[in-house]
Amino acid sequence: MVRKLVKPSVATIEIDAAIENFYRQHNAEPLFKFYPNSIEGGPTFPAVTCISINREVVHGIPGKRKLVEGDVVSVDTGCKYNGWCGDAAVTLPVGKIAPEVQRLLDVTRDVLHLAIQRIGQRRWWSEVAEEMQTFVRKAGFSVVEDFVGHGIGRNMHEDPQVPNFVKRGYRRGRNDFRLVPGRVIAVEPMVNMGTKEVRVQPDQWTQSTADGKPSAHFEHTIAVTESGPVVLTAGPNGESW
Repeated sequence: MVRKLVKPSVATIEIDAAIENFYRQHNAEPLFKFYPNSIEGGPTFPAVTCISINREVVHGIPGKRKLVEGDVVSVDTGCKYNGWCGDAAVTLPVGKIAPEVQRLLDVTRDVLHLAIQRIGQRRWWSEVAEEMQTFVRKAGFSVVEDFVGHGIGRNMHEDPQVPNFVKRGYRRGRNDFRLVPGRVIAVEPMVNMGTKEVRVQPDQWTQSTADGKPSAHFEHTIAVTESGPVVLTAGPNGESW
């Protein structure tokens, strides 16, 4: 549905309204609307989706801004259905985009697919995160370190934190977690074309790249099972972006 909506002249608030209506039709509870701000005294989030365009990394607020040819737009949303939470994001091109920006989208999508594959092959999350970081850096891009994925279940944000990188001093057992059956995590690589640094905007929600270059964001909710990873937010036919 979102893919069909992402096109020139569509306002981001229209995309948000369509998703909110979809949730309502399916008796799903949106998770983002009125979510509290991490900034003391900051406003709650006003929409059911985070829609971030071009240099915006995450937490963009939908509004009257209309998409134009050449934009890239990240749509991130989550809901609770039958008592369980799901969280997913995709970054889509608006019409024809620059080849290097398309490569940014491809690398970000591919590093998420790499993570899903490795979840079934590795014992510790840090092993997966290190491979993700290496993959992105070899492509010439940077991994955002200010925001990470998370455990998810009855609530949207649960332990553990799920980084897409490994910092110096990261200790297995204290900072790490094992990929054991029954664990469910939201894996969400955020990749920047330039610097990894981000800056919060005056709306106290939108995070943008410090150098103004484009960013991409892909996310899936993934269950670790005895037979391997299961992508819970894949489409009805099992497609994964």
